[in-house]
Amino acid sequence: MVQLCSIEQAVDDVLARLPAHIHMGLPLGLGKPNHFVNALYRRVAQLPERQLTIYTALCLGRPSLGDGLQKRFLEPFIERVFGDYPELAFLPDLQKDNLPPNIHIQQFFMQPGSLLHSASAQQDYVSSNYSHAARDINAAGLNLIAQLVASHSEHPDRLSLSCNPDITLDLFPMIAKRREAGETILMVGQVHNDLPYMPGDAEIGIDAFDFLIDAKDSTTLFSTPNMPVGFQDHFIGLHASTLVRDGGTLQIGIGSMGDALTAALLARQADNDGYKALLADINLSQWAQLIDREGGVEPFAKGLYGCSEMFVNGLLVLADAGIVRRKVYPDVPTQQQANAGTLDVAAQSDGISVHGGFFLGPRSFYERLRELPQSKRLEFNMTRISYINELYGQEELKRLQRLDARFINTVFTMTLMGAGVADQLEDGRVLSGVGGQYNFVAQGHALEGARSVLILRSWREAGGEVSSNIVWEYGHCTIPRHLRDIVVTEYGIADLRGKTDAAVIESLLNICDSRFQADLIEQAQKVGKLPKDFRMDPRFTDNTAQRLQDIQARHPQLFPEYPLGCDFTAQERDVLRALNWLKSKFKLTEILELGKAALDAPPASEFPAHLERMQLTSPEGLKEDLFQRLLLTGLKATAQ
Repeated sequence: MVQLCSIEQAVDDVLARLPAHIHMGLPLGLGKPNHFVNALYRRVAQLPERQLTIYTALCLGRPSLGDGLQKRFLEPFIERVFGDYPELAFLPDLQKDNLPPNIHIQQFFMQPGSLLHSASAQQDYVSSNYSHAARDINAAGLNLIAQLVASHSEHPDRLSLSCNPDITLDLFPMIAKRREAGETILMVGQVHNDLPYMPGDAEIGIDAFDFLIDAKDSTTLFSTPNMPVGFQDHFIGLHASTLVRDGGTLQIGIGSMGDALTAALLARQADNDGYKALLADINLSQWAQLIDREGGVEPFAKGLYGCSEMFVNGLLVLADAGIVRRKVYPDVPTQQQANAGTLDVAAQSDGISVHGGFFLGPRSFYERLRELPQSKRLEFNMTRISYINELYGQEELKRLQRLDARFINTVFTMTLMGAGVADQLEDGRVLSGVGGQYNFVAQGHALEGARSVLILRSWREAGGEVSSNIVWEYGHCTIPRHLRDIVVTEYGIADLRGKTDAAVIESLLNICDSRFQADLIEQAQKVGKLPKDFRMDPRFTDNTAQRLQDIQARHPQLFPEYPLGCDFTAQERDVLRALNWLKSKFKLTEILELGKAALDAPPASEFPAHLERMQLTSPEGLKEDLFQRLLLTGLKATAQ
């Protein structure tokens, strides 16, 4: 029977009942009970005779303030958005390689880019597919699970795993066997008042927990504010949206490229004439047959079913817009039902329109889930990750549900031979993790009618230096080239499935920025992968940012900067645009270069509200004067 207790009581009992080495599993992302974790961490840090190993992923922390203009922008914004969110006490120690010697943090996915310089995090990273995480954590000797949960006044005997049933549900049968064999494995739940109560598979009996901490310590939930969507991402989303087939299945990830895809699908549904006019201006003739065969450009008459490890804000927005609405049966239908074609009948009252493993998003996303009636939330079934990310296990049902699946995932680099890079830098440092990307790519090949779509920006700019994200070779890959399928950049679509190496190279060159095509062709020819007389199709030799920006200017209504809403004020949106421009154009450590740029600054009278927001109305000293001039320069350059 569950024991209701305080945080300190839970820590006392855990220390009393578990052996010297505590192996604690925490959900990834939002579902960590930070107050309990922090109390246990601090207690064990003072007990050198004890050991604590934490198995988790995606440890969420406030963004680093940095210094200079970045700090002036972020400090008030972070205070407003994150409020009293309790930081994980171990996270700054992990970042500084200052963990107590008796404590280790093992992660299989990191907050992207946040731990590149932490030797502890890099050395204790575990490269596991998301679907294998439960197996690996259990095998490591897991003896404590701690999780944030939601409660409901109408269901006093039940709790919801809410944002994170993903690994916990997969662990339940594993730990049940070990408990039957006599092992002590404890479960601690901490109730949070603002966590949406998700019904369905995420609901469990309250007695599944040994200890339950009440909600009196509820604080601000961690959120991921919607960030601006630039022109590159919008064009990526537009191309990808043409590959989504009506009546099919959709999986998308977090980030601005996923938001851009959502925006394009919304336009395809609500402004189809404008959407088609934009596509005609882009000129998709090269991929017309592929789009006709695999996707479409018409509004969604049947709707989509969402099956995504991460239930992203975009999927909820698409559901509210009536695009994600195709419901699937929770069980394999009878032969009579299958013959009658009732599997996809939208009027089915008990069907599910989205299967998700975990969720994380902006505050508006949590608020929307909380305000939905129970009947609507039942359509969004949060469940175990093995169900979503794997095909085996209930395979017949999954194949019936996942019709014409489009698994759309981001990478940051592609090789010209078709390998994708999403998790690790060339020098071996882990940027994020494999997560479930491999699983979805594999399903893209295993399911009839399915396609794996990898999306990326073809180029990037930092400190005034522009480089290609499509390269000849890279020292690491996440998705090997034998699983190459479809790749999308802002310049178009490359269908790589079943193609020869020479055809793959040409297809990727066609969607590469023209500044880099000649060098890539030379590298491919040098090793004999392209014929010496190879010539680019002239149509693709004008893959330039300027061409796309000219198209954007002709269709401004289809390029919203914040298509899914915004947490920034009007002045903050302008300042963020200016800061991103400065970061891309200048190396902020080179004072001489910055000084030259500041000479062209407009007068302060043009942007008084922005200077007030950044506390630069009356700069004091040369440093603040430079900050003011740089900000004014950026604001002028990016004014809309």
